[in-house]
Amino acid sequence: MPLPGWPHAASPFHAGEQAVQQRAGSRERMEQIGRHVLRGALPEQHRAFFALLNFVVLGAADDSGQPHATLLAGPRVGFVHAPDDGCLRIDALPAADDPLAGLLQPGRALGLLGIELQTRRRNRANGHVVQRNDSGFGLQIEQSFGNCPKYIQKREALPDAAPAAAVPARRATRLAATAAALVSAADTFFIATHAAGAAAHFGSDVSHRGGRPGFVRVADDGRSLAWPDFAGNRFFNTLGNLAVEPAAGLVFVDFGNGDLLHVSGRAEIVWQGPELDAWAGAERVLRLHVSAVLHRPAAWPLRWRLVEPSPELPIG
Repeated sequence: MPLPGWPHAASPFHAGEQAVQQRAGSRERMEQIGRHVLRGALPEQHRAFFALLNFVVLGAADDSGQPHATLLAGPRVGFVHAPDDGCLRIDALPAADDPLAGLLQPGRALGLLGIELQTRRRNRANGHVVQRNDSGFGLQIEQSFGNCPKYIQKREALPDAAPAAAVPARRATRLAATAAALVSAADTFFIATHAAGAAAHFGSDVSHRGGRPGFVRVADDGRSLAWPDFAGNRFFNTLGNLAVEPAAGLVFVDFGNGDLLHVSGRAEIVWQGPELDAWAGAERVLRLHVSAVLHRPAAWPLRWRLVEPSPELPIG
């Protein structure tokens, strides 16, 4: 039997999300849709979906409020499972050099995205960390909802990489040549944001962004980057969080060699002007002023081959 929609009397969207929805002209409609689509527990189809995954995307903010994003691969398919409709269990932990390694402690707000690249399916689960131990952690569900397949590039898995010799992670305060090249070649990244508050619609969130290679543009000095914001589900979870707390953490992945590039800093939304006009199909532009860069060579054990770009992507 399907679960009911949003289980709270208060709106499923906080003030920042509501403000962006209002500016985009979708406030009333999104309130109705949100109350139907957003749930406070996992429906059975989501519980089954997460058990099919061999990786998930995580987003959380540190004690200063700076969000960070990462990809977490499991030792096997089924490393994510739902013992009941109120919790996900993740039987894996980030590596010691991962920006989320020290953050996954009980009570920490956490956004989780499950994404199946070969089918373009994705579902979100936001909540708080519970039951952390040496083998993994739990996520107490406060928001559960699906997303459409828009802008996801279809990929197929290749054999996992053999263990490589350890290469130290590299830290910087701007995007130098190697990091800038990875960003400029990317057709996919993930963004973590956070809005502090006690109600279920607050907390951390992590979301997917896709485009044609080059859709993220790096400033010449490597101290900022920008990307177009295309039409999506119009919930504006990411933009709404940024309207409240303008900080974001991005993670880029080289699907061929497993490099992970984590970029964090202060974010801003560009609503109009020549910068927006320069991107075909964009409704807004987002810019990140870089404060920290962490390049982790071959940190992700999974390898993927591009099968088909998203047919939803604008031309140009």
